[in-house]
Amino acid sequence: MKLTILGCYSATPRALNNTTSQVLEINNHMFLIDCGEGTQVQLRKHKIKFNRIKHIFISHLHGDHFFGLVGLISTFRLLTRETDLHVYGPKGIKEVVTLQMKLADSWTNYNLIFHELTSENSELIFEDEEVEVHTIPLNHRIYTNGFLFKEKEGHRKLDINLVEEANIDVAYYRKLAQGFDVVNEDGILIKNNTVTKPGLKPKSYAFCSDTYYKEDIVPLIKNVDVLYHESTFLDKHEHLALKTKHSTAKQAALIAKQANVETLLLGHYSTRYDSLNAFKDEAQKVFNNVELCEDGKTFNF
Repeated sequence: MKLTILGCYSATPRALNNTTSQVLEINNHMFLIDCGEGTQVQLRKHKIKFNRIKHIFISHLHGDHFFGLVGLISTFRLLTRETDLHVYGPKGIKEVVTLQMKLADSWTNYNLIFHELTSENSELIFEDEEVEVHTIPLNHRIYTNGFLFKEKEGHRKLDINLVEEANIDVAYYRKLAQGFDVVNEDGILIKNNTVTKPGLKPKSYAFCSDTYYKEDIVPLIKNVDVLYHESTFLDKHEHLALKTKHSTAKQAALIAKQANVETLLLGHYSTRYDSLNAFKDEAQKVFNNVELCEDGKTFNF
């Protein structure tokens, strides 16, 4: 599982700071999460192939999380994209994007498929044989979701010595990896767990965009490998977090601790602060394993 931070600051883009956007690579998928202004420039800068992005997840309709979307969609058109593009986001996202394209007479030459979200409860919004994605309802000034990305159980590992001792034909190796019992060349049924081992532990990533402190999400993200949680403010400005429906670094750490996550990533910083280290210092007083997101930073888990 690989995460590339394209932007991680709040409010407006600056010369060296980009607004929220991330690329998550998980189990043969490349997902774009939020699409702030300048996202496509960052994608080019970090040599991320546009044609690998088939699913875009937008947390909410504040500009610093989606103003780069219509530009990216338009660029895909200019590059003569043919692959379908799926966009998941709040109700209204289809209207705002298609209106701009209509007025510019710039309809896509590929299928642009919107999945508009309205539920106040967590729901499954994407699933295939390898990955599933659920919403994480958040508490912001407008309708907002985070997203939980989970790998499915992978193939089992064959203990080749035991497989050969069991006299199993090579033709059945794939079935074994998929977890099936098979019949060997002597006509004897071989139980899968006697010749295979569990595969790699499935990874999970929770993206919690703009939100005030919300303990309700803890059961949804329990035991995830990595949690990204916005931390716009430090604790001394908690009154601003309440007013604007954002979180502090301390509050993000409290959520991480209660959810028993493995790693906490902080981001969406207000630029009122001179140093990001203060965010990490504050969070680590509550939760040990804290990392700071920075534009262009890549995490491999």
